Amino acid sequence: MNENTNDSSNPVLTFEGKKYFINELSNEIKESIKVLQIAETQLKMHEDTLKLLSISRNTLANQLREKLKKLG
Repeated sequence: MNENTNDSSNPVLTFEGKKYFINELSNEIKESIKVLQIAETQLKMHEDTLKLLSISRNTLANQLREKLKKLG
C-alpha cells in the first residue's frame, strides 16, 4: 500500500497495483486505510524491538561466554 501525493489536493492510494483517488473513496474505506497504516507502523515498531532484543541477547551471551572462559 502506497500513498502518492503528486497532487496534495487529491492524493492517490496505490493498492495491489491499482490506483485510487483517496478523496473519491468512502469514509469507511478511508478509515480502513488509516487502521491499516497504524497496523503497519506497529508491526515495524515491533520488528525493530525484536531486532534490538536479539542484539542484546547476543551481547549478553558473548559476555557470559567470556566470563566462563576465565573459569577454565
